[in-house]
Amino acid sequence: QVQLAESGGGLVQAGGSLRLSCAASGGAFSSIAMGWFRQAPGKEREFVAGISRNGGRKYSEDAVKGRFTISRDNIKNFVYLQMNSLKPEDTAVYYCAAHYAVRPGVVSLGENEYDYWGQGTQVTVSS
Repeated sequence: QVQLAESGGGLVQAGGSLRLSCAASGGAFSSIAMGWFRQAPGKEREFVAGISRNGGRKYSEDAVKGRFTISRDNIKNFVYLQMNSLKPEDTAVYYCAAHYAVRPGVVSLGENEYDYWGQGTQVTVSS
């Protein structure tokens, strides 16, 4: 059973930066593909960024490309989401998610592909 715990959320002004962290435990982290999702008030949860188990492949959704960067540390068992140039529309609860991946280059975009989820961390961007 993989446990995930996010941290790093908070209140920031538009144009500012935050780095979210997700600590993973209870599993073989280097065999796990990771992703970040977010859910804004009144909206469905949506994919933000994903990274393959070896960190060699990454994918971000169009709204955050060039502003958000996903990375991972397979020694410390962490995945990160560096968020720059934040906008009010980035306000949401951010979740990290995980699933075991057989192939090292897999990056998953679909919510239903992930088996493990953290509790989420609130990010609020003021205008």
